[in-house]
Amino acid sequence: MHKLAQSLGLVGFLVLGLSGCGSTPEKLQPAPLGSPATVLDAAQVWTAKIGESAAPLAPVVVGGRVFVASAKGNVAALDAETGRDIWRVSLNAELGAGVGADGQSAAVITRDNDLVTLRDGREVWRIRLPARSFTAPLVAGGRVFVLMADRSVGAYDGSTGARLWTQSRPSEPLVLGQGGVLLAVGNTLVAGLSARMTGLDPSNGNVQWQALLASSRGTNEVERLVDLVGSVSREGESVCARAFGAAVGCVDTSRGATIWSKVAKGSNGVSGDATRVFATESDGSVQAWQRDNGEAAWRVDRLKFRDLTAPKAVGRAVVIGDANGNVHVLSREDGSDMARFTTDGSAILGAPVVSDQVLIVQTQKGGVYAWRPR
Repeated sequence: MHKLAQSLGLVGFLVLGLSGCGSTPEKLQPAPLGSPATVLDAAQVWTAKIGESAAPLAPVVVGGRVFVASAKGNVAALDAETGRDIWRVSLNAELGAGVGADGQSAAVITRDNDLVTLRDGREVWRIRLPARSFTAPLVAGGRVFVLMADRSVGAYDGSTGARLWTQSRPSEPLVLGQGGVLLAVGNTLVAGLSARMTGLDPSNGNVQWQALLASSRGTNEVERLVDLVGSVSREGESVCARAFGAAVGCVDTSRGATIWSKVAKGSNGVSGDATRVFATESDGSVQAWQRDNGEAAWRVDRLKFRDLTAPKAVGRAVVIGDANGNVHVLSREDGSDMARFTTDGSAILGAPVVSDQVLIVQTQKGGVYAWRPR
């Protein structure tokens, strides 16, 4: 169920929060899981602890390191091969977004709106943002980019924290309390601003292009929310994303043009490969579309009502977590079962991540789990 979380006097809007990884109009019971398939044989290779966590916090992998964070302010860089700490620090502040990293530096955002950067486990600088943010910062090119909940974008010097520029747009009274779209594509900063994928000049924030993925419809402000959310799938110049509760689509970032957009009723991000785009819907169905034209490839319903995470496409598989700590491995060709792994019984946070051949997830109870194919 959707709920209005709080009024933020600082920027004058309401936040719409999500309970669980997905949402359904009523609490429907999932079908029992059968015995795990054994098409893919994998072994758990390590586990680690970071502390209890909550969305939108999620792990990120860069350069053989796994960056994780807890709700209470623990941040760590782990060796993706072994799970051992490279560094670990406690910020003594509750976190609202993260982690963003470039392999050396990391950045998180506290619930008090502080943007904090870290290097080798030491705090480099901390500055107060003008608005809340639920999106992991983007650390790239010696700068830290932030997408704020009022749909403004800011750039900060990675060494000093000095503000370089801010791109603002007219704010809407209601925003989503979950991570949005923010990534680098070549020399372009790509951000989700409402239902538009927007290309910005990273040096000054000037808008270079905008591509619409969904149109706002509905009879009230909640139903009209169509912000771009969650993880995206990038293949070269093609970036595919989710418009909250409305659509999944792909954009050619070299032209700033929408390639296709299809109706889809989900609230999590997407993943994909060179031929297909994958997503989980709010009812727990899993769908695949052809990447070039958006035609439906397959759909499976056996995981319905399990509050699924966004998927992660890796090799011949699509990997998805659920609210009970299960990690489901499906075939990318037809969605058939390949394997299922278990964790600590708490919800998987964010999409699974991969480093080389190691599959990694983080749980709400603070566990970090890794598997490798045998």
